Amino acid sequence: MLVASSSFVVDSHHLRRGLRRALLLLPASALEEAKGSASTVRKVEVGQRAQTIGGFVGTVVKNEGDLVTLRSASGVELDFIPSAIARRYDPVVPESTDDHPSEGDAK
Repeated sequence: MLVASSSFVVDSHHLRRGLRRALLLLPASALEEAKGSASTVRKVEVGQRAQTIGGFVGTVVKNEGDLVTLRSASGVELDFIPSAIARRYDPVVPESTDDHPSEGDAK
């Protein structure tokens, strides 16, 4: 198969061969590290917060291996396949720099 562009034509066989060569040049440790870090981030346990590849954020209420159930803040539960879990969601909460108590803090 030939792939045509505005200024050149690339044979798909040569393109695949070039990609294989590029992958062979990468150290095996780099490939293993990339695979390992991605799978570690996607592993979530019950009680943790997680974000899907679509941006949904919820608390893991069930993890059965082939399905991960997330509950939203409003109580809606949705099932996802594990590959749809993008990462654990651990938002950084900034410390308050306010030295004065708010109305709810006053006694």
